[in-house]
Amino acid sequence: RELKVGDVVLALWRPEADDWREVEIKDKKKDNTLFYVHWVDFNRRLDAWITRDRIDFETTREKLRERRERVHKWGDEFTHENHDDHEGLGEADLKEHEELTKVKNVNKIQFGRYIVETWYFSPLPREIWKQGDGVIDILYVCEFTLSFYRTKEELERHQKKITIRHPPGDEIYRNGDVSVFEIDGEKAKIWCQNLCYIAKMFLDHKYLYYDVDPFLFYVVCECDTQGFHVVGYFSKEKESANAFNLACILTLPQHQRKGYGKFIISFSYALSRIEQKLGSPEKPLSDLGKVSYESFWARKLLLMLQEIRQRKDPEDRMVSIQELADNTSFTLQDIKNTLDRLQILRYSQGSYYINVNPKILEYHLAKCGGEGVPVDPSKIHWTPHLTSDRWFR
Repeated sequence: RELKVGDVVLALWRPEADDWREVEIKDKKKDNTLFYVHWVDFNRRLDAWITRDRIDFETTREKLRERRERVHKWGDEFTHENHDDHEGLGEADLKEHEELTKVKNVNKIQFGRYIVETWYFSPLPREIWKQGDGVIDILYVCEFTLSFYRTKEELERHQKKITIRHPPGDEIYRNGDVSVFEIDGEKAKIWCQNLCYIAKMFLDHKYLYYDVDPFLFYVVCECDTQGFHVVGYFSKEKESANAFNLACILTLPQHQRKGYGKFIISFSYALSRIEQKLGSPEKPLSDLGKVSYESFWARKLLLMLQEIRQRKDPEDRMVSIQELADNTSFTLQDIKNTLDRLQILRYSQGSYYINVNPKILEYHLAKCGGEGVPVDPSKIHWTPHLTSDRWFR
């Protein structure tokens, strides 16, 4: 059977478990030895090239129907696809976005001492590509200058010439081996654009900007005797009409599950406290970003409620959402949404109250995970930028 782009067939998901799942053919090699597939109902980060021996060329409508009925009846143990990343896009726009970015153009990047498999298409600069190029297997990236190279030898020649071992911009935080640099997108345009190109390899997000001039980038690094190694970043608009304190957030895959995601979120709120503002991330969040934020908001609020509950004076145990906001720099809406999601915000006789049953607080806290890498506010050396709202006060 000759498979065409757009065909839906069954393919072997986990060979060791003889686990067959639906895929849509997105692309294929001319000799039909490799097929680029999207696993139906799964996030696009799992799209991949697979060999023909993993595809059931005899897939029939009956087989697909039986598979769908089985999934509908018993459910699936894996996270299914959602389009939260594309909230606000119409169906036509979503299809156009997925068509333009349907095939990863880089399989892996070498970044420092790590070789990292990419998740998504990234619109890299044209000068990277050579005539006749298809997919780049490994793209070599200088972890200090964020320059792109096609061969390991080119990267090594570049690294022998450079003396800079840190991001551009100002170091505004240092605590042990963790540093944060603030970088103005207008002053370090190429570096920040390349950071966005790298981020796009791991974010399937409509709000990833390449016009970097209006943004500040806060880049988190691990520092050692060799230099400052980028682990993640967040960006924020210099002037945000909606008081967003974060536009884009990413922890590089090789540094995930180390607590840096919560560190980055916490750092964005630490800056908001210095600014004496309430802040919120720009929506929509990526799926991983949403999970991180919900866990962060919940943990901070639950710990505050535990502390308030233990106060001796009954009057001191009264708390408003505004007081929670003043102590966390979370917006009132984010606090209300979080308490609603935890099902501890109650409404009775015309007013809201918070259920602070200790067992319920402990139950939810146990699901929030740890604090992550902590932020020490005393180590932040930063003053707010002069924006129009401050200028006209």
